[in-house]
Amino acid sequence: MRPVIEVRDVSFGIRGFSILDHVSLEVRKGDFYALIGPNGGGKTTLLKIILGLLEPSGGTVSVLGQSPEKARSRIGYVPQFRTFDFSYPITVREMVLSGRLPKNRFPWARFSPSDREAAERVLERLGIADLARRPIAALSGGEQQRAILARALVGDPEILILDEPTVYVDAPTEVQFYTLLEDLKRSLTILLVSHDIGVISRYITRVACLNHRLYTHDSSEITEDMIEAAYQCPVDLIAHGVPHRVFKDHPGGGGA
Repeated sequence: MRPVIEVRDVSFGIRGFSILDHVSLEVRKGDFYALIGPNGGGKTTLLKIILGLLEPSGGTVSVLGQSPEKARSRIGYVPQFRTFDFSYPITVREMVLSGRLPKNRFPWARFSPSDREAAERVLERLGIADLARRPIAALSGGEQQRAILARALVGDPEILILDEPTVYVDAPTEVQFYTLLEDLKRSLTILLVSHDIGVISRYITRVACLNHRLYTHDSSEITEDMIEAAYQCPVDLIAHGVPHRVFKDHPGGGGA
């Protein structure tokens, strides 16, 4: 079966600086694929190329068998939390409905009954129907996070792409969010960017590390070799619980 996202030998740079260096990536239908790596390593740039918002300097990208531009309406996108202006005077329902704008013939067209029905369904599904009339500025971080996700889902996408979706929420809210994504992946393919390998490793089906180049293993296991290659420094992984892994002794020290 052809991958739903197929990135082949993609490169991208700005003013002579290489951001992506011959990156190849396949995301299959039903994957919960995590892309991890250091800040500035090209993760957001790669997502924008997959969405057709940036043009690669080399290589090819196919999404659902189409060009990224043609497939964009079949993708739900949750950008980084900091890109949203939560002081904007809009209610939760209005924010979610704005995710149906590409479905309309004109951006200024009125929302149809089917648009409003779709918004009510997704509000109910994410457990925020009771917040529909509240201003987004009055929500907690976790509630705002769900409202952003509802906006991405209201267009009935086949692929959900999330860029650092939990970076500004507390740990309990983060766990609840990933549990929600675990439920959503029954009907969606998910591609997620995150720096937090500790949480995502419990839920993902496949993982890759990106730092200008892609360091990938076709499994859900995050290995020391992967992290060392991507972050370019020695690492030790600690798995919590029993059995667990501890730091190894290092030259010049007694271990920790």
